[in-house]
Amino acid sequence: MVDVYKNCPSFENEYYILRMVDKADKLDLLKVYSDEKAVSFFNSDNCGGDNFHYTTENRMAQAIEYWLWEYDRQGFVRWAIVSKATKEAIGTIELFHRDAEDYFTNCGLLRLDIRSDYEIASEIVKILKLIIEPAYALFHCDKIATKAIALATERISALKALGFKQSEEKLIGHDGMEYDSYFVLK
Repeated sequence: MVDVYKNCPSFENEYYILRMVDKADKLDLLKVYSDEKAVSFFNSDNCGGDNFHYTTENRMAQAIEYWLWEYDRQGFVRWAIVSKATKEAIGTIELFHRDAEDYFTNCGLLRLDIRSDYEIASEIVKILKLIIEPAYALFHCDKIATKAIALATERISALKALGFKQSEEKLIGHDGMEYDSYFVLK
């Protein structure tokens, strides 16, 4: 069994590569996290008030440092999504195993942050197809959940095409806050 925190695998298809995020991704990812149209679709639930809107190289570098620190302490994995066409990191995927006292327990929680020009159902499907199948084994879970707000119509279309169903259940944050708009794949 592969331990994702000892050896982070990469995945690729003809369009994209998913690989561990790297400090060298700073400038590419700054284009993602400074993209105001994109930021509104990012899932910042349970993230201590961080909205993932980064507008300086320094702040982006700090975020990447934090993601690498979380990986080292086995908190979550953050993959860079690299476009084979442009050779740029056009976003990230975060995944972790969640155990909780709510419906979203034994769950692989997936956060997808992509530049707004890639927020297209067909592109999202190509990206998520890389990680969905291996996520169950890598994160020892029986379901995968990801957030998609009502305005994220392309994302919702992609999730439905991949078999995700909108959940009526609320995700309960570590501070007791309730979060909605989750889609689940079992």
